[in-house]
Parts: sequence; C-alpha cells; structure tokens
Amino acid sequence: MLKIKIKNFSLYLTYAGALPFIASAFLLLCDIYKIPMLGNIDKIISIYGIVIASFMAGVHWGQHLNVAQQLNHDDKWVIYLPITSNINAIILWITFIILPIIFQLIVLIISFVTILWIDKKLYNAEIIQNHYFTTRCIVTLLVVISLLISIICLL
Repeated sequence: MLKIKIKNFSLYLTYAGALPFIASAFLLLCDIYKIPMLGNIDKIISIYGIVIASFMAGVHWGQHLNVAQQLNHDDKWVIYLPITSNINAIILWITFIILPIIFQLIVLIISFVTILWIDKKLYNAEIIQNHYFTTRCIVTLLVVISLLISIICLL
C-alpha cells in the first residue's frame, strides 16, 4: 500500500491548488479564452479564485478556534481571525456580484496578499509553523503572478 506522509500530502495539495491559476494564465497568454464544456477562462479563474481565497479565510477561522483554546481570551488573534476571515469572504462575494472581471482579479490579488500578511503575523506570533508559512509564501507568489498575467491578457 502506498504511504504518503500527511505533511507532504498537504504540501502537494497546496501546490496543486495553484495549478488552475497557472494554467489559466498560460491559456490566456496563448490567446485561448474559452475551454469547451467549462466556459470562459476569465470566469473560471474568478470563481476558482473566490473558492480558494474563501477556503484560505476558512483556514484562518480554524486557526481562530485553535488559538482561542491555546491563548487567553484577551489575545488579539482570538478577535482578529474570525473578523478578517469573514470580511474577506464577504468582500470576495460582493466583488464577484458587482465588479467587472479585471477588478475581481485585482481584489483576488489583494485578498491573497492580505491572507499572506495575516499568516506572516501568525508566524511571528509562533501560531503557525515555518514550513507552512514558507509554502504559503511560494504558492501566493505563484498565484499572484498568474493573476497579474491573466489581468494583462484580459486588458
């Protein structure tokens, strides 16, 4: 039976999560704007981005639950994480409803960078581990570059 270490498995899944961003940017660079049976790439990347950014906000919610048990209730992370995770998800949803695609992708970039900034604060507070934060930095860089390429191609 194939044994995969949980640490490595989550690492692989994290990098795999960046692949749709990279693939979308590549397809747009090749002047391919629609995929049969899936639709327009701009909508695909926008919806996928919202799902992933909301998922990352959910990770912060889970970290809030963990931090709340480890720290006293006066600690700022007990308050900040549930607020920022909810605000992030709501802003992404509203953005998807009312803004054109270019602005949706810009908001996604801001969201991913903000989530990474929060992760940096959590890392500094020794709430998250080095390997997780390092992976987050690399994957966020890949995603942001892919989104920037997509924006340029869609202009």
